[in-house]
Amino acid sequence: MNRLFYGILYCISLLPMRLLYWFSSILFFLINYVIGYRRKVIRDNLKNSFPEKSDQEIKKIQKQFYRNFSDYLVETLKSFSISQQELDKRHTYSNLEIFEDCKNEGKDVILMAGHIFNWEWFVGLVRHLPAKETLAVFHKVRNDFWNDRMNSIRGKFGTQPIDMKETGRYMMKAENDGTKSYLFVADQSPKKSMVRHSIRFLNQETPVFAGFDKIAIRKEMAVVFCKTVKTKQGFYHTEFERINPEGENFKEMEVVEKFFGQLETLISEHPDNWLWSHKRWKYKKGIDY
Repeated sequence: MNRLFYGILYCISLLPMRLLYWFSSILFFLINYVIGYRRKVIRDNLKNSFPEKSDQEIKKIQKQFYRNFSDYLVETLKSFSISQQELDKRHTYSNLEIFEDCKNEGKDVILMAGHIFNWEWFVGLVRHLPAKETLAVFHKVRNDFWNDRMNSIRGKFGTQPIDMKETGRYMMKAENDGTKSYLFVADQSPKKSMVRHSIRFLNQETPVFAGFDKIAIRKEMAVVFCKTVKTKQGFYHTEFERINPEGENFKEMEVVEKFFGQLETLISEHPDNWLWSHKRWKYKKGIDY
């Protein structure tokens, strides 16, 4: 059954983008007007993050979020069959010289991205980087078939998927020599048992992962923020920005705080383009951790 379903999805992914965006319009109508997909979660997240905005402004952001989310779904489907040439046209980059600088310094790179649409299209980045290896950190899907399919999609242009549970051990053992880049979509919510740190993010106390901070400090790696903007339907641009320490070296939690600070600025500038349907603030400080 999984293989049959995958085969159907792959065939649909072969359709031109203009037809896939027609499907996106249908999805938008369904999830916004009929189903109301996670409407309360999205509305509460937006209200708590932007208390200064009116109800009308919140509703407008939510509606545009649903449009972007629908586009994201069909774009992720297109990833099944998209070519490198089409990806290069639809997701462009600037400040790539940063990576040459890091390579010349002999430092591996930690790329820090958020759940900004469309993070899945970073699969085409590897050909633009000087690193010999580019590894993308992922959460394993419970279904082995779909886990293998998603990793195949993410790795078809040369990116090496690596399970988040194995990442820390791998990075600590690997030599820091400027030949590797690691891509983290790093704004996930930790499981309650894994919460060790929290910061102020979007006007709320927010549990965060801190493993990448510890690795960056111990290995003296370079850290780069991925500033992604949706320029129009089906087209994205990412500007890379080096995250540098205030002093000679990073202090504890400095990478985390600077990453989330830059991410918050990006979300505030384009609030409809972040994954608001995620239950990001389900654990409360002093109650759950």
